[in-house]
Amino acid sequence: MERKGIDLHMHTAVSDGTDSPEELLLRVKEAGIGLFSVTDHDAIKCSRIIPALLQPGDPRFLSGVEFSCKDALGKYHILGYGYDPEAPSIRELVAYGHRLRMKKVMARLDFLKTEFGFTFPREEIDDLLAQDNPGKPHIGNLMVRYGYAPTKDAAIKDYLNRMRFPGEYVRPEEAVRGVLESGGIPVLAHPAYGDGDQLILGEELEERVRRLMDFGLQGMECFYSGFPARLRKEMLALAERCRLYVTCGSDYHGSNKLVELGDTGLAGEGEAPEGLRRFLAAAERRIYPAMDPGGSEI
Repeated sequence: MERKGIDLHMHTAVSDGTDSPEELLLRVKEAGIGLFSVTDHDAIKCSRIIPALLQPGDPRFLSGVEFSCKDALGKYHILGYGYDPEAPSIRELVAYGHRLRMKKVMARLDFLKTEFGFTFPREEIDDLLAQDNPGKPHIGNLMVRYGYAPTKDAAIKDYLNRMRFPGEYVRPEEAVRGVLESGGIPVLAHPAYGDGDQLILGEELEERVRRLMDFGLQGMECFYSGFPARLRKEMLALAERCRLYVTCGSDYHGSNKLVELGDTGLAGEGEAPEGLRRFLAAAERRIYPAMDPGGSEI
């Protein structure tokens, strides 16, 4: 099977997706994707698992991660690519993000019990806490199962989002620094999307991006499943003005989202933009396995 195309933003059950790493690899192969990255939230487990699963002829793999960040100016999702998963900087950052995540899970469970009287059997809570990186989607699914909400999205919007954690986030500069110090490339995920339904465009977006560049940001995710053509065009123009790398990702979550693997918007663009080509050149030495001379993903 000919493999082409790139998808650098997807999640497994290690965070809030539904596919195991093995299942995801199978789906990536079935989709004919040539280069992929798994960007689980606050987790780099797949950067160790996936390379060991690859066989001759399989797609090529780039280590990935996604950090949910926040500071006084807003929320950001920082992607990291091509890092060394054994580097202390990325391991410490992941451990810090995981501690914050587990703290929030316990606080949310207490909040649901205190404010709404929602309780769950001990074995359900134990199963929740035993997961690699539980979060709001996991609690939301549990609420649906016990009849406390009609859907996962309603559980998050109507109940879980009522609890705020003003200072309980990885800061964007911490995420960027941790990725850089581990030899990786930090990229701003879906740049136009902020907190909830917030849409950030124009001067506000450029100010945000240039501020992150001061921390060391190197790229923008300009091709994204949720971007219509006009929004994608604006993201590409900003990346070009800032001389940033360009990446593409579907944000696939298995059955947790109605997004298909490879749905990035890149396929309809003809020749890949220069920013994406520069990213691939910069990431080449970090991609597993090494490519035969003359090979290409695009």
